Amino acid sequence: MKALILSGGEGTRLRPITHTSAKQLIPVANKPILYYVIEAVKEAGINDIGIVVGQTEPEIREAVGDGSQWDVKISYIRQEAPLGLAHAVKTARDFLGDSSFVMFLGDNLIKEGISSLVKEFERNKPNAQILLARVKDAQRFGVAELKDGKVTRLVEKPKEPPSELALVGVYMFDKNIFGAVDNIKPSWRNELEITDAIQYLIDNGMRVEPHLINGWWKDTGKLEDLLEANRLILEDCQGKIEGHVDSQSKVVGRVIVGKGAEVINSTVRGPIIVGENSKIINSFIGPFTSIYYDVTIANSEIEHSIVLEKSKISDIRRIEDSLIGKGVEVSRSPLKPRCYRLMLGDASRVGII
Repeated sequence: MKALILSGGEGTRLRPITHTSAKQLIPVANKPILYYVIEAVKEAGINDIGIVVGQTEPEIREAVGDGSQWDVKISYIRQEAPLGLAHAVKTARDFLGDSSFVMFLGDNLIKEGISSLVKEFERNKPNAQILLARVKDAQRFGVAELKDGKVTRLVEKPKEPPSELALVGVYMFDKNIFGAVDNIKPSWRNELEITDAIQYLIDNGMRVEPHLINGWWKDTGKLEDLLEANRLILEDCQGKIEGHVDSQSKVVGRVIVGKGAEVINSTVRGPIIVGENSKIINSFIGPFTSIYYDVTIANSEIEHSIVLEKSKISDIRRIEDSLIGKGVEVSRSPLKPRCYRLMLGDASRVGII
């Protein structure tokens, strides 16, 4: 069995961060989202992985390499444009051959992994198997309708959902999926939709089975979901101090301080993680915050946020519910008259009190 990880999306809902960075490499609890996906695939016993890439291919190649750090084999498959999930399957046909495969969206996080999904697929041998979760706001998702334990219909973002079962971004297929993607037409978005391909399988007598998950899952395509995923993962972390915490500092709860990091005259209240070689000086770091490597935070407060590498925050009264990009400097200007001086990228969002 093989795995196909989709990492070609442009991440428009996370701009401006994704103007310069692949959304799948944004760190959650100081680990890129794509790493969690690769680990879940490896844990399920799959070692031959194809990653579908687009414009951010160089960055993803640099971060993932040949897969040896996970003891897996990574192949890269270039998708000419983000033309839909079914188009990605079509693009990967040479890599997949006649193998059954799991398709995993590279910006999805699933707490319980996919091992049980893969085992169930191998045991029951349906033509396709889709991962489903019960949600309250099913109209936001693709929704599955079931009968006698089989999937009978898929509806994309229905105004009146036929069930509470939303499609999670993980699918299992045998080789029949290629006939399906060859016989569907582009949607109104000019994309080949995987839901249309699965419906084609159903309509042509193929067996499509559901697999319900009980733990949490997150599509990290929006800021709110990214921060929530960060919170959920930090809740399961155990404290570990490998850096330096001075005697004037206060550490409360589950706090991870990486190698070479320093906490000086500060309060850090877990669960939080402070990455390698970062410095926290005269500051308060509140729960559910992830500070990546080589970050400096001085004379500031921050809570329920993610700060990417090599950023500097100084003399800021309070930051919360925020995603701070790479190499960002946030500081209070000493100049008078007091004013805000901003240089913001496209689609930026700023809240000022």
